[in-house]
Amino acid sequence: MTPHRFPITVFYEDTDMAGVVYYANYLKFIERARSTIVEEIGVDQNAMRARDLVFVITRVEADYLGAARLGDRLEVVTTHAPTSPVRWVFDQEVQVAGRTIFRAHVIAACMTTAGKPTRLPAEIRAIRTK
Repeated sequence: MTPHRFPITVFYEDTDMAGVVYYANYLKFIERARSTIVEEIGVDQNAMRARDLVFVITRVEADYLGAARLGDRLEVVTTHAPTSPVRWVFDQEVQVAGRTIFRAHVIAACMTTAGKPTRLPAEIRAIRTK
C-alpha cells in the first residue's frame, strides 16, 4: 500500500515558550492524518455515530526522535491495514524535510457506543485486498 501523506504547518499555538512543538501535539497531528484517511476511504464517521458505532484508540506506542519548531512544514506519513475484523493498525511518522522526528504505532478498534467491539466498516475491511 502506498503511504498516505498529510501536510502540517507548525503554528505558534502548537509550540511551548521555546518555540518547540509541545509533545502532546504530535498526537493531534497523527489524529488529523488518520481522520483524513477515514474520510478519503469514504467512511462517514457522523453516519457511523448515528448507528451507534465509533472508532476507539486502544493503544499508542510513540517514539520522540527529534523536535519540530515554529514555522516548520511537517508531513505525517501513514501506512495502515485492518488486522482483524475489529482492529485497524496505523504506523505513522512525522517528518520534517524527510527526517523522521516522531514515530507511532496506533491500534484502533470499531466499537458500539455502549463499548462492545464490532466489525469494521466494509470499506476498511477491504483494504487488505487492494
